[in-house]
Amino acid sequence: MRSALETAETKPADRRFSAAVAAVTSAFGDPTRREIYLHVRSHPGITASEIASAFSLHPNVARHHLDRLASGGYLEVSLERSPAAGAGRPSKRYHAAGVPGEELNLDLITQRDDLLVSLLAEALELLGPNEAERMAERVGKEYGRLLAQRMEPGEGQRSLRGAMHAIANALTAHGFAAHAEDRGSATAVVSEHCPFGEAALSHPVICAVDRGMVSGLLAGLCSVAAGELIPVVLSSRARGDDACAALV
Repeated sequence: MRSALETAETKPADRRFSAAVAAVTSAFGDPTRREIYLHVRSHPGITASEIASAFSLHPNVARHHLDRLASGGYLEVSLERSPAAGAGRPSKRYHAAGVPGEELNLDLITQRDDLLVSLLAEALELLGPNEAERMAERVGKEYGRLLAQRMEPGEGQRSLRGAMHAIANALTAHGFAAHAEDRGSATAVVSEHCPFGEAALSHPVICAVDRGMVSGLLAGLCSVAAGELIPVVLSSRARGDDACAALV
């Protein structure tokens, strides 16, 4: 029988592994989606129409699978105009994220570096709570916008609810083990795991990064006026709340 100390020591690793498994399952739980991902890896720059043709799918179904993979960070999307298309609207083209030829692994999915997280926590402590929270949220927003650009370059046509479901997939791919919940007219993204670990418990100001990421992703995925940000209400276990969630 394992001692209580051994159990306590393995819990953080178990949570990280669970988050990684959730990320993989969310993206690759569907056999067709797995095959589509492999097909995109071997055919970089492929379009949704070409995927639909290759797998005998309705174009909307093909786009759903591709969007799910892109939301999770496994595919990158670019807008390119085919020479044969002339001056028409450019097509979305899909590429596997990361370095060509690299195998997908759990370590890349969690994207967690303990040393950098500790350094971030110490830097935020030196800044003081107010300035630290502003900086943490600003960094999160910029990163969220960057993620959104990779998912939907040059476009912002998702509904708010659709964007929140895509954001849950994106956060899961970054170790948050997140899911979206529709709550009447509002939608929440609930995170079951925090990739910042113990640092967030000691320095709850880090949670502002989460709020910023959701805000930045929303600004990139939804049709909003330039400079406008959709208000995000954040709850955090590190701050004494019952759950870690972002509600809009």
